[in-house]
Amino acid sequence: MSYTLEQFAADCRAALLKDPGPAGRELVRQYTQRACADPQFVAKHLGPDADCEREILYEDPELHFCILAHVYKGAKNSQPHDHGPSWAVYGQAAGVTEMTDWRLVQKPANGQPGKVAKVRTYELKPGMAYVYGEGALHSPRREGETRLIRIEGIDLSKIKRDKFEAAA
Repeated sequence: MSYTLEQFAADCRAALLKDPGPAGRELVRQYTQRACADPQFVAKHLGPDADCEREILYEDPELHFCILAHVYKGAKNSQPHDHGPSWAVYGQAAGVTEMTDWRLVQKPANGQPGKVAKVRTYELKPGMAYVYGEGALHSPRREGETRLIRIEGIDLSKIKRDKFEAAA
């Protein structure tokens, strides 16, 4: 039986109600992996007709977490970033995303971006999911089309976030 968006959202909600911290987010990561590995779920929400880089599929009215579909059609390099006061789970449904984790070297100040240093690089492959806690600096890179499910602790489109760049 296919994993439905309704069940996925209910599972995430129950996990975060029980524990909004790391243990609950780990369960959300596991549910995201399940959704990304479900061919019917992926076909319905990230299939050939899906072409939006950011589409909110579900937003919890009480807890405010969001389930999003992301479709990137070509190569894309993102700058190092965090999620401001929020956390996020990235789940890879199709394609491969190269993720780089960064450590803060210098905080942003006076309108200038913060400086970061590379810690490690790894790949997210279909069926994998990863939790990024508050303040976790990372950057995705894609060489081709990718399709992801991402959970945001809050709708990040409404949050001002600092800018970062690699230190020389």
